[in-house]
Amino acid sequence: MSWTDERVELLKKLWQDGLSASQIAAELGGVTRNAVIGKVHRLGLSGRGQPTSSIKRQRRTHSTTVRRTRTVTVGNLALKQTVDVLPETEVQPRRNVVVPIPKKLSLLQLTEQTCKWPIGDPGHDDFHFCGHNSLDNLPYCEYHSGVAYQAPEPRRRR
Repeated sequence: MSWTDERVELLKKLWQDGLSASQIAAELGGVTRNAVIGKVHRLGLSGRGQPTSSIKRQRRTHSTTVRRTRTVTVGNLALKQTVDVLPETEVQPRRNVVVPIPKKLSLLQLTEQTCKWPIGDPGHDDFHFCGHNSLDNLPYCEYHSGVAYQAPEPRRRR
């Protein structure tokens, strides 16, 4: 599709009438919305008439708006550093789990009961899997399950 003089004039008229780029593209036929936007930009058409829809958006009013008052510091107190004290989080002790020495199984040696934790780079010859006994209904042994499935930390209050 090429932009003929008639199509450009129709584009200018529809643009000034306030039609959207999608509506203009549908009116011209064979033109995408992005092509219309690009042509409008290249022609430098910025001023527009009234939009076709005269629905004005109303501002949302929140009935439960909480206003916070801020204290203003003046003078040398403005540079004073304040330290926010975060609530202490409860530290849960980790179980004494020993890092297993891998049995170095290949992909063909894995079964439903073996740990499928990959060790190394798959592109190298020394790539292997852990191979220890996996936990029930999990693909990893106890140690690698602890690494893979960590509980999310509780969110801190600001």
